Amino acid sequence: MADAPDQPAKSRGWKWRIVLLVVIALLAIGFSYLAWRFTRDDPVTYADSEEHFKYGSTGGERESGIPYWIWKVLPKMFPEYLPGKRYIPGTEYVSLGFLYEPGKDLPIGVSRRNTQGLDRVFLNCAICHTGSVRDTPHSPRTVYTGMPSNTVDLEAFERFIFACASDQRFNAPRILAEMEGIGAKYDLINRFILRYYAIPFMRERLLMLKGHFRFGDWEPDAGPGRTDTFNPAKTLLEFPLEKLETRELVGLCDLPSIWLQGPRKEKNIHAHWDGNNSMMEERNKSAAFGTGTFPPTIDLKQMARVEQWLLYKEPPKYPFPINAQLSPQGEKLYAQYCANCHGRNGRDFNGEYVGDIVPIDKIGTDRHRLDSYTEQLAVAQNTLYAGYPWRFSHFRKTFGYVNLPLDGIWLRAPYLHNGSVPTLRDLLNTSAERPTVFYRGYDVFDPVNVGFVSDVTRFDEEGRSKDDSENPRKYFRFDTRMTPGGLTPRDRNEGNSNVGHEGPAYGTTLSAQEKDAIVEYLKTF
Repeated sequence: MADAPDQPAKSRGWKWRIVLLVVIALLAIGFSYLAWRFTRDDPVTYADSEEHFKYGSTGGERESGIPYWIWKVLPKMFPEYLPGKRYIPGTEYVSLGFLYEPGKDLPIGVSRRNTQGLDRVFLNCAICHTGSVRDTPHSPRTVYTGMPSNTVDLEAFERFIFACASDQRFNAPRILAEMEGIGAKYDLINRFILRYYAIPFMRERLLMLKGHFRFGDWEPDAGPGRTDTFNPAKTLLEFPLEKLETRELVGLCDLPSIWLQGPRKEKNIHAHWDGNNSMMEERNKSAAFGTGTFPPTIDLKQMARVEQWLLYKEPPKYPFPINAQLSPQGEKLYAQYCANCHGRNGRDFNGEYVGDIVPIDKIGTDRHRLDSYTEQLAVAQNTLYAGYPWRFSHFRKTFGYVNLPLDGIWLRAPYLHNGSVPTLRDLLNTSAERPTVFYRGYDVFDPVNVGFVSDVTRFDEEGRSKDDSENPRKYFRFDTRMTPGGLTPRDRNEGNSNVGHEGPAYGTTLSAQEKDAIVEYLKTF
């Protein structure tokens, strides 16, 4: 009987132990859930390789990703910074030339991944290497993967994002309220992350990048289908931009096509317009920097799938009629004037000088893109991926522009490395005869001259198409003329010249009928 009072105490001790175990178990479950939630890394995947190319991730969301609902709401909050100055639900970025497909909530070239606890989006390879074609202003749009983007204005997109971040309305309470207004639903954890971390950090980072990308204010506007390839690399590698020589400041070039990478690899054809790298895998990893990836964050598995698909991805066949009598005449002339440098046809890349780099004094085209890439940059780039088996080692400074195959050439307008010649027919004329001013970004095809409709007479003073009155988009006026005496390369309109690739060796002295025949044959590529 004397021991009876101890029983309740022992019972209470066991109860506390059970409570403690339950608390520990709940904490373990909670920590496990949080660890899973904030360490998961799940890209949206696609079974079809072409869909994967258009919408699959390269890893850019991990470091550079924009939370999905912020991406959706920025055009609604800041329509005044868009070229069209209006918000269009569902196709929010269409005024920047982004391409939307029915049933898709993101444009082609934008991928989605759940990382760090949030759904984030960013750009992928297709943003630069997918374009569109219409037969007439009122025809449906056909999307072609692998061609150079002919509609997307990347520089205008950057300026839009930077302008948003510079606006005082870019703050967590306002953005969260606007997101809820378009249907965003976040739990307590994500609301906390967005309010106190994601939105403030995103603004701070965008303002930092705005400072890094200040070189864009020193060179002419890029416009749709063009970009500055290597000045962004200089900023990321901490080059002192204000101390660079003036000739280095303009690196604008046309976006390239990326079909048939396998035959190019087999022939060791140098990559980039100036042929500064001969290793396809390095070129791809370098290009991936433009999709927001860095050595620790690149998704090599997803990238490898794109690389494999592009090895033998062929350009589409020319969809318009080809003159069966004129084309064979053009084939003979092409063999005489073009094949040695550009290959026998659109699939046979054999030719004595295919892949060779032509000295700038011989080719005579605008040299600014060539001069913007320096030996110092090549040395710095060859330190990238240090500590990885795939450390860069093939970048080098060259002395001219490379002779490239012409597969799918009908879809690669405008022409020359800086996109300064609107059509193939214009390219066969001397620079004095080529258009000095034309419009870029319009996707209605010109089957006679082979290129896109671009003549200034087809657009009004604000850049709207006169043939497409229901289309409010203002297209980009491209001027190839230098303006002497300006203080900056931008003032002087440097980098846009349409000179070069002319003379007897280039076919510009042929008769009009002979030139028409070559153009007709090139349609078969």
